[in-house]
Amino acid sequence: MTATPQTEPIEIATLAGGCFWCLEAVFDRLAGVQQVVSGYMGGRVDEPTYKQICKGDTGHAEVVQISFNPTVISFGELLEVFFAIHDPTTPDRQGNDVGTQYRSAIFFHNPVQEQSARQMVTALTAEQVFPEAIVTQIVPAETFWPAEDYHQGYFEANPNQPYCAAVVAPKVRKVIAKYAERLKQ
Repeated sequence: MTATPQTEPIEIATLAGGCFWCLEAVFDRLAGVQQVVSGYMGGRVDEPTYKQICKGDTGHAEVVQISFNPTVISFGELLEVFFAIHDPTTPDRQGNDVGTQYRSAIFFHNPVQEQSARQMVTALTAEQVFPEAIVTQIVPAETFWPAEDYHQGYFEANPNQPYCAAVVAPKVRKVIAKYAERLKQ
């Protein structure tokens, strides 16, 4: 008699916090994260393109959709990293990236994720972690549209591209230093 293999539990998290290249590069390094896909969510156009998103008139945010094993890394731990690597106090902006596509948002997939996100924002606000009010949207997940193939694994393929070197790399270094115990081996 052969044993049937146990499958790992997998959950999905969808987060928007500026350019998806930054988020993908960071979350892909965390233990328990199975896959990170860059894409778009929260807009009113089906099958949007990067060119449409950059114009800022589709309503989509650049997001990452994270498949993760909750027995290795919790949704709350993903949120902790999320709030550590972007500025959740600037509406429709991350640094020099300006537009609704760069907004801070948590697209929850179930009531537990919604409650966890709201509790995290409440705790960060009470602790006055940020000098301004947190403007991160906490909204139900909608249709996820994967970004074009060339956006997937962008930082890994283009580490010397000026934006990657100036913006993405420092966030990756910060996570490596701050969350070394949570990184993939």
